[in-house]
Amino acid sequence: MKIFSKTLFTRGVILAMLCLSISVVHGQQKGALMEFDTSMVKRLLLTIKKYEYVGISGYMQPQFQFIQSEGAKSFNGGDYAANVNNRFMLRRGRIRFDYARFDKNNMPQINFVFQFDGTERGVVIRDFWGRIYENKLNMFSLTTGMFARPFGFEVNYSSSDREAPERGRMSQLLMKTERDIGVMTTFDSRVIKNFMKNIKFDIGVFNGQGLAGTADYDSHKDVITRLSLKPYKVSRKLIFSGSVSGLFGGMEQFTKYIYKMSGNQSFVVDSSASNVGKIAPRTYYGADVQIKIPNKVGQTEFRAEYIRGTQTATQSTTETPGVIPTANGKNAPLYIRNFDGAYFYFLQHLGSKKHQFVAKYDWYDPNKKVKGTEISKAFTAADIRFNTLGLGYVIYPNDNLKVTFWYEMPKNEKTTLTDYTSDLKDNNFTCRVQYRF
Repeated sequence: MKIFSKTLFTRGVILAMLCLSISVVHGQQKGALMEFDTSMVKRLLLTIKKYEYVGISGYMQPQFQFIQSEGAKSFNGGDYAANVNNRFMLRRGRIRFDYARFDKNNMPQINFVFQFDGTERGVVIRDFWGRIYENKLNMFSLTTGMFARPFGFEVNYSSSDREAPERGRMSQLLMKTERDIGVMTTFDSRVIKNFMKNIKFDIGVFNGQGLAGTADYDSHKDVITRLSLKPYKVSRKLIFSGSVSGLFGGMEQFTKYIYKMSGNQSFVVDSSASNVGKIAPRTYYGADVQIKIPNKVGQTEFRAEYIRGTQTATQSTTETPGVIPTANGKNAPLYIRNFDGAYFYFLQHLGSKKHQFVAKYDWYDPNKKVKGTEISKAFTAADIRFNTLGLGYVIYPNDNLKVTFWYEMPKNEKTTLTDYTSDLKDNNFTCRVQYRF
């Protein structure tokens, strides 16, 4: 968050007072009351003081991409249009406004944030939340509004800081746009001097559909929790952090047709009329670790995250529904699958902090109970496992500029489904320039 410097405001105050001094003298000559002029000065100073706590920051990410085949599907910036295998695009264009107030001991009292994302595809909101800090124990806070779900590392890692161009396939499907509307309580001590200062605990209640939908479509809510160890210096050359997370949610069944996997690698339908109105499960469990090894020219870093659980979606996708799923004008059947996935990062500075090598490997298996050639006509592409290897070189010329060169190689299971009997031609290259202030 970029807070306006006090020097800037001091100059503004001096200029304002100078102007007012002139008006006061002029007013006295005209017989104006001094009390009136003094109150005007006070009001002006209070107005200027307000904006001392305002921060404005932002970034934009223009990029060029190339993919192996025209019209290919991609989780690196979205699917390509038909007959297109290369493109210029503005991936993100963010501007963020922060406002914070502090007490006499310089402890935070309140903080709220507005963030917008503007690209050639339109302008949307990303963050609209406020946070109230408890100032007696200085250990708790309450956040309300639209903000990132407190689950895992990758979902909460900012797109402006992330070394890979995009989050993994699993993150994009399970938690599209990362954010949701709700309320969250946080334990994060601002005064404890012992080991507890390294512990953070979040627990929140959310609508569930996130920004994939414009409004909640059922009365069921998701409970999400995360217990974190903040970066802890184990030794002079080892910094460790990590967390465990849980999401306990679901969605109302607006259809009686509920499909689940059986023991013989096939979906079985339950069409009982009593299914309507029940809650279909959406439950995730995750754990992540980050290890940093500082050295004279930067650092070596390893990251790992594993997530597994149960996802309810539709036959053709495992993306968390943003609206009530429909097909042919009727409520669509729901499909319940067990899934797992993981992310692994290796990051290494090359001679200085201005140059960095990045390797990322991730997988997402949307249906743990079927694999390979077992995936036949009874299934869809939504049941296919993908493994993705990405390699990148990142340059940081200064604090406001980042240049990323990234080559990504997704690999799908070989199945008996049409178009998926061999690996898709969807390797892709990205060159991105990020401007940040």
